[in-house]
Amino acid sequence: MKYNIPTLKKIEQLMEEADYIVRYEKGNFKSGYCLLRDKRIIVVNKFFDTESRINCFIDLLPQLSIHEDTLEEKSRAFLHQLKTREVEA
Repeated sequence: MKYNIPTLKKIEQLMEEADYIVRYEKGNFKSGYCLLRDKRIIVVNKFFDTESRINCFIDLLPQLSIHEDTLEEKSRAFLHQLKTREVEA
């Protein structure tokens, strides 16, 4: 997988389809992100570069409740690709 802006946009689209709100803010995040589960909001450090942002989303995947039946086919395939990437790492 390439760590570039189109990949980040795909991840953002995937999160939107899964009813998560993604925000880029400054703050003291020890892990680089903050997950507000009850409100389904993901806050990522806005000073991170593209690669770090993508890695944050990959780290978050196991913690998210994403119902695959609500995703479009392309997003579902991309989610499986991300999960496979996460397992290989």
